[in-house]
Amino acid sequence: MDVDIISETENPMLHRTDVTFELTHEDATPSRLQVRDSLAAKLNKDSDEVVIRKLDTKFGMRKTVGEAKVYDTADDAREVEQDHMLERNKIGAEEADADAEAEEA
Repeated sequence: MDVDIISETENPMLHRTDVTFELTHEDATPSRLQVRDSLAAKLNKDSDEVVIRKLDTKFGMRKTVGEAKVYDTADDAREVEQDHMLERNKIGAEEADADAEAEEA
């Protein structure tokens, strides 16, 4: 899987960078988490700071165009992003599981 950055736009008010990227892959479209991890590695960020908003693959093609929000910190991501996007990207899931286990005990 090869990730190419098409454009980056700074958004200082929300402590993030909006990134548009193109993904070239051999087999089926990679999962959202695989794409998030690859993009985070390319940008030298932690995977909890990257939220994949959209992945668009044309039928039969080996290229996917996507949009992501890259935050300065994981706390900024949890503060700004909607709950369903955090859940899709598995951000904060470990903390929620730990909190649930602590409440049960």
